[in-house]
Amino acid sequence: MKKSFVICIVLVLLSLFIMGQREASATESGGGAYPNGAEDFMAGAVPPPGTYFLNYFTYYNADKLKIKDGSDIDDFDLKVTANTFRLLHVTNQQIFGGYWGMHVFVPIVNVNVDMMGNSDSNFNLGDIIVDPFILSWHSKNWHFVTGLDIFIPTGSSDKKRLANTSRNYWTFEPIFGFTYLSDGGFEVSSKIMYDFNTKNNDTEYQSGQEFHFDYLIGYQFKPWSIGLNGYYYTQVSDDKIDGDVVDNLGGLPVSDGFKGQVFAFGPAIKYDYENMMFDLKYQHEVSVENKPEGEKFWFKFVYAF
Repeated sequence: MKKSFVICIVLVLLSLFIMGQREASATESGGGAYPNGAEDFMAGAVPPPGTYFLNYFTYYNADKLKIKDGSDIDDFDLKVTANTFRLLHVTNQQIFGGYWGMHVFVPIVNVNVDMMGNSDSNFNLGDIIVDPFILSWHSKNWHFVTGLDIFIPTGSSDKKRLANTSRNYWTFEPIFGFTYLSDGGFEVSSKIMYDFNTKNNDTEYQSGQEFHFDYLIGYQFKPWSIGLNGYYYTQVSDDKIDGDVVDNLGGLPVSDGFKGQVFAFGPAIKYDYENMMFDLKYQHEVSVENKPEGEKFWFKFVYAF
């Protein structure tokens, strides 16, 4: 296998850690800016006006790179450990009846990858995410949120390296989230996203547009909550290099514009204590195309000031 293919494919690691940031699924080298699966319980319910600190810790491990045409790569091992700091502020000001808020994510990422006899590691800052205009609405049983997350290429990127902590391009991600919580404690939540990516000027690679969502179906019996969580991801438009639809990577034929796909599921549990929240979950990936296939562990902490 050509070295150029190795370098291109493994940019996948970028996706796994950005968090919000979190994961991998097609686009350039199989990666995506958002870390799929980050949100679960009350995904559409932004807290009331105030300031909040959130910490996301995630570990992702994959030992296979799935190619849609069946030419999977088994001599592959990817491990990504990331810790992302998030600061959320919700104001008392209302716009269109919704509370105006803003947030910033700062990920620190450690990537280790081995593939076809090549290996690399990188510990560095990931791509920072900002959203200065979040709107949230609340009623007795329903909660809604919308916003525009902006992924800034602040991390480490070198096209000659196997392991990077930046996508090296901007991503603009409109989001919509909802939560339904019944009087009896039954919950359905989802965060729905659509990504528009700019071109990577170092590689002339234009990643396609992406549709994806996190989901949770669960039950609350205070102070505990349990549920089934996960994510679905599909790439909507083709990847392109120098304006041409991608049909090979380093000499390896790929089909359908190297579009990615993945579905993940697993258990989740949450505990609320005074002004804090603790969230632990696991996600297993299936139906994977053009991306690593693995499993993910999360620990989330929330503190209300």
